[in-house]
Amino acid sequence: MSLVDRVYIVTGAAGGVGAGIAEALVNAGSSVALADLDLQTVEATALRVDPSGRHTLAVNCDVASDDSVREAVAATVARFGRLDGVVNNAGVIEMNEARHATSAAWARELDINATGVFRMCRAALEHLTASDRAAIVNVASNCGKVGFPNMAGYNASKAAVISLTRSLATEWAPLGINVNAVCPGAVDTPMLAGVADWLADHQGGDAEDILAGMALPQLGRKIAPIEVGRVVAFLLSPDALIIRGQAINVDAGETPY
Repeated sequence: MSLVDRVYIVTGAAGGVGAGIAEALVNAGSSVALADLDLQTVEATALRVDPSGRHTLAVNCDVASDDSVREAVAATVARFGRLDGVVNNAGVIEMNEARHATSAAWARELDINATGVFRMCRAALEHLTASDRAAIVNVASNCGKVGFPNMAGYNASKAAVISLTRSLATEWAPLGINVNAVCPGAVDTPMLAGVADWLADHQGGDAEDILAGMALPQLGRKIAPIEVGRVVAFLLSPDALIIRGQAINVDAGETPY
């Protein structure tokens, strides 16, 4: 599988899953705009995955802002001359029992995790239709299928990403754009560690023990971010043209549907 001479934007690419995706895409031969609110960290990540600096661009991007998203797309096209796809990974989680969750927290999760995906897809559309190999991969979550406790807003936002993926796959297929989603679970990231910290604070126990207990039984460990990235790279490739509108579990067998 090769993504040579292709150009992608990855949102939320400063660390975690986003950084793993960017690394996998660079390894497959593509050029990548790493977009994130944390410009200093995303610049360091870009340098790590591409020490030459020839195939990466670090760009400040707030997916909660229409203007910021449009500027990130424009910067990518200005640097690399084209855009072949986007990977919508940026997201936040607000841990809380549903009965205690605030409307503001709920709105923030939906705006960043779901509407942010829509913003980037819409902003990129003009450039994607000019590509002969356009694809979008949205990073949802197995939370969008299972509905874990203490994260109702996150669950709902990721379910929305899955639904949006199906809608765009249907509408944009005639435009030559393939759209899919991945649903990770138990990826070894700071976000997962934050979940363990919250559970320890609110339900008792040691955070490190809780995090260790999140290892996936069939795999015997947590998932590495780059492993998610390799699946994303495949879905962006021509080999995945017959996979459309799908929400593919990348959680080592934990979610059976």
